[in-house]
Amino acid sequence: MSVETAAANAEDYGTTASGSSFYAAMRILPRAQRDAMFLIYSFCRQVDDIADSHGPRDERLAALQQWRDDIDALYRGNPPPRLKDYVASVKSFGLKREDFLAIVDGMEMDVPQDIRAPDMATLDLYCDRVASAVGRLSVRVFGLPEEDGVLLAHHLGRALQLTNILRDVDEDAGLGRLYLPREMLLHAGITSNDPQRVIAERNLPKVCLPLADRAKKHFEKADDIMKRNSRRAVRAPRIMSKYYRAILDLLIIRGFATPREPVRVGKMQKIGILLRYAFI
Repeated sequence: MSVETAAANAEDYGTTASGSSFYAAMRILPRAQRDAMFLIYSFCRQVDDIADSHGPRDERLAALQQWRDDIDALYRGNPPPRLKDYVASVKSFGLKREDFLAIVDGMEMDVPQDIRAPDMATLDLYCDRVASAVGRLSVRVFGLPEEDGVLLAHHLGRALQLTNILRDVDEDAGLGRLYLPREMLLHAGITSNDPQRVIAERNLPKVCLPLADRAKKHFEKADDIMKRNSRRAVRAPRIMSKYYRAILDLLIIRGFATPREPVRVGKMQKIGILLRYAFI
């Protein structure tokens, strides 16, 4: 249900590996829905790869603009070759042009310069574009009612993306990026926005734990929305939610002080999530 969440999740295990929660969640869908979701994922992966590449920034900006032009052509009824397979899914599920464009806009936020200690409003906009916009496409495929679908995309997208940020704080710092919000850093007495300096700060847990609490509240609101909707319609997002909530719980148990060992959901726990929410 999120651009970078789905991307990071599939990067961990491979998009076709049986261990991928994204792959597992999508495989339980009927064929037309499954095909649409993998097309959405493919789009997300391609624009994410542009943003994360080491090419010159102006070339990456141009490549993202070409994706915008191609999306516009798709919705004008003249899809370029790389988007011809999207026509049926766009029509069948009412996928919206503005959500595809929002994803590109989100990826572009990292291109002119690396994001470092954004303010809360900018971080929320980033989460909306790279995560909740993917959710808005996805809930249409899953068949949720419009209002609850948009709400679920809002809360679950943010929950997944904040979990990603907390999980990948050291990895992102290695790329020169820092997604922890400026207000929380300053509240913890951290004035630097240099990623390597920030991740070594003794007070970093005072930033990460409140952000984890924010993610938990989004998970809880997403759970409330899924509980009042058809179990069949929310099977896939529920699997993703439970998997990422397990990651968040492991991060909180581990703590955010150095040294920070990577966390990973165990194979049996992943199988348990899949069995409980896909089949039982």
